Amino acid sequence: MLNEFLPINAEDMKERGWDEVDFVYVIGDAYVDHPSFGHAIISRMLDAHGYKVGIISQPDWKDKNSVKVFGMPRLGFLVMSGNMDSMVNHYTVAKKRRNNDAYTPGGVIGKRPDYAAVVYCNLIRQAYKDAPIILGGVEASLRRFAHYDYWSDSLKRSVLLDSQANLILYGMGERSIIELAEALNSGLSIKDITFIAGSVFKAKNTENLADFIILPSFKEISESKKKFAESFAIQEANTDPFTAKTLIEKYPDGSIVVQNPPQKPLTTEEMDFSHDLSYTRRWHPSYDALGGVPALEEVKFSITSNRGCFGSCSFCAIAFHQGRIVQTRSHKSILDEAVKYTQDKDFKGYIHDVGGPTANFRQPACKKQLKSGACKNKKCLCPTPCKNMIADHSDYVELLRKLRSIPKVKKVFIRSGIRFDYLLADKNNTFLKELVEHHISGQLRVAPEHVSDNVLSLMGKPSNAVYTAFLKKFDKANAATGKKQYVVPYLMSSHPGSTLDDAIELALYIKRTGHHPEQVQDFYPTPFTASTCMYYTEIDPHTMKKVFVAKTPHDKAMQRALIQYNIPENYYLVREALIKAGRQDLIGFGKNCLIPPRKIEGYTNSKPVSSKSKTYGTQSKGKSAKKFIAGKPSRTGKTAKQSPVRSKPAKISQSKKTHRN
Repeated sequence: MLNEFLPINAEDMKERGWDEVDFVYVIGDAYVDHPSFGHAIISRMLDAHGYKVGIISQPDWKDKNSVKVFGMPRLGFLVMSGNMDSMVNHYTVAKKRRNNDAYTPGGVIGKRPDYAAVVYCNLIRQAYKDAPIILGGVEASLRRFAHYDYWSDSLKRSVLLDSQANLILYGMGERSIIELAEALNSGLSIKDITFIAGSVFKAKNTENLADFIILPSFKEISESKKKFAESFAIQEANTDPFTAKTLIEKYPDGSIVVQNPPQKPLTTEEMDFSHDLSYTRRWHPSYDALGGVPALEEVKFSITSNRGCFGSCSFCAIAFHQGRIVQTRSHKSILDEAVKYTQDKDFKGYIHDVGGPTANFRQPACKKQLKSGACKNKKCLCPTPCKNMIADHSDYVELLRKLRSIPKVKKVFIRSGIRFDYLLADKNNTFLKELVEHHISGQLRVAPEHVSDNVLSLMGKPSNAVYTAFLKKFDKANAATGKKQYVVPYLMSSHPGSTLDDAIELALYIKRTGHHPEQVQDFYPTPFTASTCMYYTEIDPHTMKKVFVAKTPHDKAMQRALIQYNIPENYYLVREALIKAGRQDLIGFGKNCLIPPRKIEGYTNSKPVSSKSKTYGTQSKGKSAKKFIAGKPSRTGKTAKQSPVRSKPAKISQSKKTHRN
């Protein structure tokens, strides 16, 4: 049974008849052999090409012997901190320690270190001074140049320098890992492997480099936030594999970090190959007694159909990691995977998702992208769809129909993000009709993120008028089927550019629509996004104009509280925000008011009512006495606090000041 998995210790290695391994793969996640996990894809790719790989999962980072399980590998160490950045994995946006880790057996937190990519590499370097060390995964990929680190509120050098690794393979890595393995296997020194697309390496000088751009130095960006923004803009303009130049970043100690252009997009055949490998699709059986790995449950019966995204949201790093050019798997590969699900004893007939970063992208945005690349200074969808963009869901519709027809498949859901602006750009309504009829169950989650056009523009999202048009079309499609299904919007507070006025506009939208989110996504500044650049520099790197940023915990808390204005614990924060913004007109008992006056039953001057209270109190005098319910009843009959997103959006009129997104 264990031999279905790659070896996790010397005993497994010997059972396979191996005397050594070619690569030792050190990972910060539990070992899950499923293509939704990066370490599974890379290790299976190497295995399929004849390389011997041993897996060391979540080693004890305080003991260098924990990385000596297989001894010195023949070709080198591969290191990946996990499917998530280790700091995002460990901390909330408020920098509070999380209580669990879905990528660890039993969901236990604390089985990997902070800044795991750096720690693991330094641990290996202690154990094996001259071993080739190759970094990969999202944490390394998005820290490959100097970057703003939110958790320490400081600039950090390239992870390549701090980790003492020899090389970073950024992006998804299937093709580059095989190129690297073949180069090492041919006898080349790791120090001479400087030619692989999608890699970052250290250089002593620029003598052997050609066609490169020198970024502002680490010293310059440390002294000037404007220089940091300029550097980011250059990096963002060089993420396309067809047009990108080699980028160079210099450091005061003489170190030079060199980034080669990205790998070309995988062909459909290559995508199929990487997903059709002999995955067991299970967590390693050694975790059974610990309750397994929670993250697998989320994706066990989901299907990845595409990769890459031309949506280009400012707060998303996909363009830096997977690229803007969409790559897809064939129908056959996807259908074969679905049939395998039906043979699993745990399969109940439901495929939980068929998608990727954006579910309804099944081809590049336009014909030129696979020949000339994505445009450098233009976005495909924002502020309006490019005239060259091809909005076509026909292939996706055909795929979904085939999946629905498989015996034992009861329902095929779409739970990945759907770009509603791309959906609207398609003049054929077939996809929306079949989405409503077959692929959601009561609710469709989409991500307008905000209602202020000013904020939406900085987010790289369409205007709220586009979202309003989508809602009307969605409601019409539901009416045609006789179903009562609702759109549930994801909303974000404190994104750069969002002022208190913008946050109040969002709160008023929530009041009118009846959506009372129990949880709010406060903007999280993670490495290598345009939004994080704005957060740190207070400059929009696309225009170099100043941007307002709510930075202090208190300012962020006020914006977050406005989105949840109906919760009693937030009363005083909401009141403070409204007074600060000069919107005392929203404090009262009128239909547009967000909160009642302070001196009412249920409140004192020192503290708000108990968190268990369901009301803001009552006005005790006069015929117009009203009761303010914390969880406004939804159309389902439950309070918003119990079911924060199930209510049907109310119809509201459009005005110059307030829009529905």
